Amino acid sequence: MKPAWITIILANLAAVLALAIFLPQPMLAPGPLMAAHAPLAEDCFACHIPWQGASAERCIACHAVAQIGLRRTTGQPLPQTRPAFHQALLGQNCVACHSDHQPPALTGVARLSFSHALLRPALREDCRGCHTPPATALHRGNTATNCASCHSTQAWRPATFDHARLFLLDGDHNAPCATCHVNGETSRYTCYGCHEHQPANIARRHQREGIRDFSNCVACHRSAHEVERGEGRERGERRGRREHD
Repeated sequence: MKPAWITIILANLAAVLALAIFLPQPMLAPGPLMAAHAPLAEDCFACHIPWQGASAERCIACHAVAQIGLRRTTGQPLPQTRPAFHQALLGQNCVACHSDHQPPALTGVARLSFSHALLRPALREDCRGCHTPPATALHRGNTATNCASCHSTQAWRPATFDHARLFLLDGDHNAPCATCHVNGETSRYTCYGCHEHQPANIARRHQREGIRDFSNCVACHRSAHEVERGEGRERGERRGRREHD
């Protein structure tokens, strides 16, 4: 005679199996389908292969790769609010980014996120091919900036900006941003924002050393250290010596 607990376990397993067979949607589906795929709610095998899960091959049976992002499956043009980049993917792995089942609200399960590693290397490095730079003072007019110097493809935020790459903020130069960037315009700077660096003083000292072109300070000065020189300063000194000869 079997123990009672074995009978209970077997009865529960039989009940779960019966529910999965006769009520597969509420028992197995991870959540309702997105609105565009709602007509497929009762046809699981339109997207899934038995015992293998969702299949990219079944996705592209309806969604032609060459038309993704450009036209609907019915042939109607899509509004071009975003660039079409699916054609530049390394492979056809739809489920790497898409899950057409909406997760239950109480689970807190996040949607799948796009991985830039799926893009071809040439497009992966062309951030502006897909993204529009934010209309902020830091980005405005700074079209030559390398996005990767501050941002990572893992996430847009947090971003890191290494000011020392342009100018080392040490000593007396560890000043508020507005000292050098007037009105918050970070794409431009001035070295005449403090009492020590005034146009007349700077001009007199540079001209005494034979330097005539000193409009771009950071071309020669990358920090407050007097011993540091840039290519522009050395070139100016050579030009100044030739003028005195």
